[in-house]
Amino acid sequence: MRVVVIGGGAVGAAVALFLRQRGGAAVEVLVVEADPTLARSSSALSAGSVRQQFSNAVNVQMSRFGHQVITEADAWLGVDGAPVPVGWVPGAYLFCAGAAGVPVLQHNHAVQRQAGADVALLRRDALAARFPWLHTDDIALASLGQSGEGWLDGEAWARALGAKARALGAQWRHDRVTGLHLQAGRLVAARLASGEVLAADAFVNAAGPWAGAVGALAGLPVPVHARRRTVFMMTCPTPLPPTPLVVDSSGCWFRSEGRGFIGGWSPGDGDADPDDLPLDQPDLAQFEDRLWPAMAHRVPAFEALRVQQAWAGYYEVHPLDHNALIGAHPHCANFWLCNGFSGHGLQHAPAAGRGLAELLLTGGFETLDLSAFSPQRVLTGQAFVEQAII
Repeated sequence: MRVVVIGGGAVGAAVALFLRQRGGAAVEVLVVEADPTLARSSSALSAGSVRQQFSNAVNVQMSRFGHQVITEADAWLGVDGAPVPVGWVPGAYLFCAGAAGVPVLQHNHAVQRQAGADVALLRRDALAARFPWLHTDDIALASLGQSGEGWLDGEAWARALGAKARALGAQWRHDRVTGLHLQAGRLVAARLASGEVLAADAFVNAAGPWAGAVGALAGLPVPVHARRRTVFMMTCPTPLPPTPLVVDSSGCWFRSEGRGFIGGWSPGDGDADPDDLPLDQPDLAQFEDRLWPAMAHRVPAFEALRVQQAWAGYYEVHPLDHNALIGAHPHCANFWLCNGFSGHGLQHAPAAGRGLAELLLTGGFETLDLSAFSPQRVLTGQAFVEQAII
């Protein structure tokens, strides 16, 4: 069997890795990635944060497997005994809720605990005692990850997954797919910008924010949108202890990064969130309009925050429910989707890659049931909603 994987970031590399690990020499894997530097990939431009606090148990389980691979990277991804540095920093997420958000936080907590996540709920007094630098008067309840969370170097992580896939025999083409040839309801070949034509038995769309454009090459709609997110690097003259990644009810988030902080804002319901905004133009106005007021309210010392720099990357958003599409396209049985993660693809790459490899090669999931992410739900409009989106 020959499989062409379109996209060589963390998700595409994980798909290639597990196809070769599961299928061995019987599966030839070709990965097509236009950017060998991964400089514009979501993997490299993300905040690189990993959490177990989701509202759906399967997302918790995917993160737990991702965390295992990250923290045991030498065992999972090592090549010829060489160490695998992915820049892992153990940390925690702190989700804060006002009175209206308490039921959701409590529901999510129950789901997370049942799925094996090490999380705790903190009432206002306990929260203020643990984080005295935090303004807590309007926080009714918070959820804190006690282990299994943190952040890493997204580019190093994607490269490590790719290096292991190559070591297992996957091949890379530094090229761009410009056409997909559909014949009798099946894809038969991909045309590259170089003129090369790759015939294959199966094609995997792991193109992240460009997944919709890849589907359009074959006339197969993929409802995944590139939505720009701006990340700010900031400093504060008041010394603070290392902070968790604080998720505020305002839609803003921040965490310690070295001697400073990084943070950003995610649009909520009713906020403008256009597709395909340029990555070389971070939305600098967000700091004054959204981030600074929210952060200064939450941490009084942040009144003196100063921006040092900013960058932008894409979320690959699946608007129906902000959950991934993993499985065969509803209108083409050999066009496999592994995209639409809506901000958590970096941490879910190992579980998604392993699951798609199992499904493609055996017809079913063997280690973790990912059937809830089937693209078939797009046809019915039956959402599998993830509530804990940042």
